[in-house]
Amino acid sequence: MDNRSTAFADQGDISDIETEISDAEAAIESLFEAYAAGFDDFDAEAILACFQFPVTIWQSGRGNVFNDEEELAENVDALLAVFEREEIVQSRFDIVEAAGDDGAAFAVLDWRQERDDGEAALEFRCRYALVRDETGAAWRIALAVTE
Repeated sequence: MDNRSTAFADQGDISDIETEISDAEAAIESLFEAYAAGFDDFDAEAILACFQFPVTIWQSGRGNVFNDEEELAENVDALLAVFEREEIVQSRFDIVEAAGDDGAAFAVLDWRQERDDGEAALEFRCRYALVRDETGAAWRIALAVTE
């Protein structure tokens, strides 16, 4: 990740802090790799698995709260239809910032969705609030704000 932050770490010696930061960053990066792969594979289930419910999604100056997977699935299906219409086959992201602690994190990503020829169909920045899932093992998206 770009802009590594000690905000991920608890108090401890420097090697413990570096390991904890690295683990948190890797886990967040893994979440967004799964999210991007879900779009690339047109796999609504994989996309939905990246969210913690209820989730709020802000786009075009409007927020929508989705209480469960069923409510969000309609939105995801509509988005996948846009991807199909725009012939988007690859989603790429750069993590611009990430900070957090054991239970919550924030991340800013720049996204580029490309057609088969590598041409950008969509480019945008999105900010995320992340929380741990019920097991505490994985990060999930609780809030997304698209610029």
